[in-house]
Amino acid sequence: MAMTNEQIIADIESGATALGIEYGSTRIKAVLVGSDNEPIAIGAFDWENSLVDGYWTYSEEEIFAGLAAAYAALKADVAEKYGVTLKKVGALGISAMMHGYLPFDAEGNLLVPFRTWRNTTTTQAARELSELFAFHTPERWSVSHIYQAVLNGEEHVASIDFFTTLAGFAHWRLTGEKVLSIGDASGMFPIDSETRDYDAAMIAKFDELVASKGVAWKVEDLLPKILVAGECAGHLTAEGARLLDPEGDLEPGCPLCPPEGDAGTGMIATNSIAPRTGNVSAGTSVFSMIVLEHALKDATVPEIDLVTTPVGDPVAMVHCNNCTSDINGWVNLLCEFAELMGVEVDKGDAFVKLFRAALDADKDAGGLVSIPFISGETVMGVQTGYPLVARKQNAAFTIANFMRMNIMAAFGALAAGNEALRAEDVKIDKLYGHGGIFKTPVVAQSLLAAALEAPVTVMSTAGEGGAWGQAVAAAYMARREEGESLADFLNGKVFADMEGATIEPDPADVEGYRAFLASFKQANEAEKAAERAFA
Repeated sequence: MAMTNEQIIADIESGATALGIEYGSTRIKAVLVGSDNEPIAIGAFDWENSLVDGYWTYSEEEIFAGLAAAYAALKADVAEKYGVTLKKVGALGISAMMHGYLPFDAEGNLLVPFRTWRNTTTTQAARELSELFAFHTPERWSVSHIYQAVLNGEEHVASIDFFTTLAGFAHWRLTGEKVLSIGDASGMFPIDSETRDYDAAMIAKFDELVASKGVAWKVEDLLPKILVAGECAGHLTAEGARLLDPEGDLEPGCPLCPPEGDAGTGMIATNSIAPRTGNVSAGTSVFSMIVLEHALKDATVPEIDLVTTPVGDPVAMVHCNNCTSDINGWVNLLCEFAELMGVEVDKGDAFVKLFRAALDADKDAGGLVSIPFISGETVMGVQTGYPLVARKQNAAFTIANFMRMNIMAAFGALAAGNEALRAEDVKIDKLYGHGGIFKTPVVAQSLLAAALEAPVTVMSTAGEGGAWGQAVAAAYMARREEGESLADFLNGKVFADMEGATIEPDPADVEGYRAFLASFKQANEAEKAAERAFA
């Protein structure tokens, strides 16, 4: 039963709440939950990455201005809904898009602008490390970025005292603690799931490698300390409270859970942390996370990244850099056309109607295909990315097919990458979808089920995404009972009564998607040709 306003106000005033803030690629989102772990207030701040000197980045100023803006929006939502000022929270958690590169000197100065996961500038480093470790090491991982900086002979390398992820950076500024959840850490450097720490043998190999390049530091001295879900990762300092709330109302002292990556919060937000469960997080990027019941036969498969759950269990991840950005661009264009014709259009309504139109389309999108790569797409062998749309001479060029094409293409690289999982005999019992693309019921969910040929469940909280997942992680840290596992907490106290809708893959949709995927792979060759032409 939902809490009454009086109960919610009592939670807010007593601090019986948990707050999760997640840095997404286009939005920083804050979600406050009550003692029942349900969202009671939401705040957000929209931002965009910039291409500066060849690197996708967000400025240090944006990182903290956006954090304060998202919190301010949440605080205003609390005041509007409940008539009280938010002054304390019982637990707090920061999460963010994984990977990337944020190196600091001994004084805490950022040595180069944040290099995000979106950069595909570490090809040589990733290839050499994959061979050295006999373990697939993706281009976007932090270790690939730092080693590429070594290979490039970049001046800042000698001054590095610490490097971390975006979540780790924000958490450090709020608490003074240089720590990271094991889930986020698994996107920095390979993890040993037995020891719940960085892989010691690979650490030794990496140190020997960089020493041969003239580097004096050892990587284990630069990496954040690993924590697992449920552990306390520090407390909000007075300076951290002012970073979040410059107005000065927020009280310092609340405990923070380990800073997490968006993959880990997606697992929590969908209750997919048990073996043979998985989730798909769809936003600017898209990735699937399948919790493994056995080790992969081949740890070097380039389409599969081996990461962990927030408690350190092994996970097979297929990560694709591109998902909804191209759809957003086309919807913006169509809305602009409507305005040009004198029709005032609500953009949210436009998304819903255009998505629903896709249900009336031909199953294979009528001979239309697009490559929605705004940036490089490693899974498909693309380094830079040039979005393109192609159609056969006799294609049925309708708005319904056009929208179905765009949604199917958003999952195209993911579908291609997941073929490698099937080859590894990875079984999936439950697959959950979350992210804004699933807000319109049925449409994207049914097409994802066809793309991955597995049933897809969308929970009622799917649109809240990782920020809610990190609020739940903070609540677990603060409220868990002695010996209570994260899985027990989620099953018994978060998802026990939560509603979800499951869609089985429709055979006709699967057949249509297979035909579309074949065209998608062919069009990807044209994408590579475009990349060569524009180089």
